[in-house]
Amino acid sequence: MSFIKVHTKNYLVMHGYDHHNREVLEKIEVEQASEKLIAVHRIQSITEKFIFTTATHGRFIYWEYEDDYQVLVQTLKEQGILIN
Repeated sequence: MSFIKVHTKNYLVMHGYDHHNREVLEKIEVEQASEKLIAVHRIQSITEKFIFTTATHGRFIYWEYEDDYQVLVQTLKEQGILIN
């Protein structure tokens, strides 16, 4: 199993959708960033602000991260995980 190391801070837990088909989000704010290992197979997408991952029980998490996007992309390339 492959992991990436990132520094995460605040995050959003997506619990599903309401009866208007809008995401039901729980916002979690923390005081300081922490280092986290994320299993690559859980990653759905990465933007310049969030890493979107699967979680348990059908939930998803939008992790806000502090690392540089281009460095993260390069790390994934070097590990053979990212295909151009």
